[in-house]
Amino acid sequence: MSDQLVLAVRRAILAGELSDGDRFPSVRGLSQELRISPTTAHKAVLQLKSEGLLASRPGVGMVVRTDALPSEDDRLRMIAKKLKAFVGEAQALELDLDAVVRALEESWNTSKKTQPEQHLS
Repeated sequence: MSDQLVLAVRRAILAGELSDGDRFPSVRGLSQELRISPTTAHKAVLQLKSEGLLASRPGVGMVVRTDALPSEDDRLRMIAKKLKAFVGEAQALELDLDAVVRALEESWNTSKKTQPEQHLS
């Protein structure tokens, strides 16, 4: 669950939903808002801090840092394993690249329209 929260925060930053300097909920607030255990929330916050995506500010609390975002190449490496599995399955089903690209584009466009917004603050 903490991995999902970390991924959701990364996505929110990349989408511009969280900006540099935005206040981030406390561990307690996060666990209550998302109905997760404080341990899970704490683990996610620690990971986000270690990645440089969150920082502690005296008198303010936890804030978002966007200057530590991974590069596009790094983000592509993060999905490389899933892409390889996807390609393998498409090839096993004897789908050609054009059909896979069309399906991917359709899925991409549908996902963007139906993806629920996740608010973390």
